[in-house]
Amino acid sequence: MLTALAQEKRLDLLRLLFTRGTAGMPAGELADALAMPASTLSFHLSAMERDGLLTATRHGRSISYAVRLPGMRDLLRFLTETCCAGQPGLCGDIAGLLPACDEDPAMTPAFNVLFLCTANSARSIMAESVLNTIGGGRFRAFSAGSDPADAPRPEVLAKISAVGHDVTPLHSKSWDLFTGPTAPQMDFVIALCDTLEGQICPDFGKTALTAAWPLPDPAKFSGSPAERSTLMNELYASLHRRLSIFINLPFPALDRMAIRKRLDEIGGQVRA
Repeated sequence: MLTALAQEKRLDLLRLLFTRGTAGMPAGELADALAMPASTLSFHLSAMERDGLLTATRHGRSISYAVRLPGMRDLLRFLTETCCAGQPGLCGDIAGLLPACDEDPAMTPAFNVLFLCTANSARSIMAESVLNTIGGGRFRAFSAGSDPADAPRPEVLAKISAVGHDVTPLHSKSWDLFTGPTAPQMDFVIALCDTLEGQICPDFGKTALTAAWPLPDPAKFSGSPAERSTLMNELYASLHRRLSIFINLPFPALDRMAIRKRLDEIGGQVRA
């Protein structure tokens, strides 16, 4: 890492990327900001990524680069581990001074997540509410359906309201609202149906990562009221568990392929 930084332009590059936290910057913007030829920038970025200073994430045809904060913390700890003759309390945790961008929601860009099911009346509504509650401001959840119902199922609203979620903003809507140039750009699109009845999903943008987390449809729950209530509780618990894993993924340290693999692993969990 020290060898990789032994060049003034790389220090300028690193300092610039620190201003963007874990969001990083596309290579084209970096070249413009530093007035650096693309070939020269590519050489420096490759060296810094190889030596653990940066992470690269592909978005369609472009690549964004961000500071690899865990690696930088390791470097600072190595440099300061002999601080004050074994009494680090005298000079403080120097490594801890590194901005905790990967831990501070204010420094982390919010991810837009769209949940899909056919009617947008149960599973996707529940997922939207859960993620907006537990996401800590780092995630903006939406839901939609290919054939939306007139309104969410009352038993679903009753369940999520009973455990403290605000049901006021929840309503069933078409996935067409999330397509086109004026729609919010999605980072993740997660289908919760066993099948979307053979329908082809529309284009939600080339940068969106897609996943399938099939869960049982509450509309097909049968049995006594007590049995239906048990199934509803299990559905909520399964969604909450999956989303708790999802929001704790180390996104800054993962590339798109690794994130996609993690999403598939979450979706393949044994159902509650």
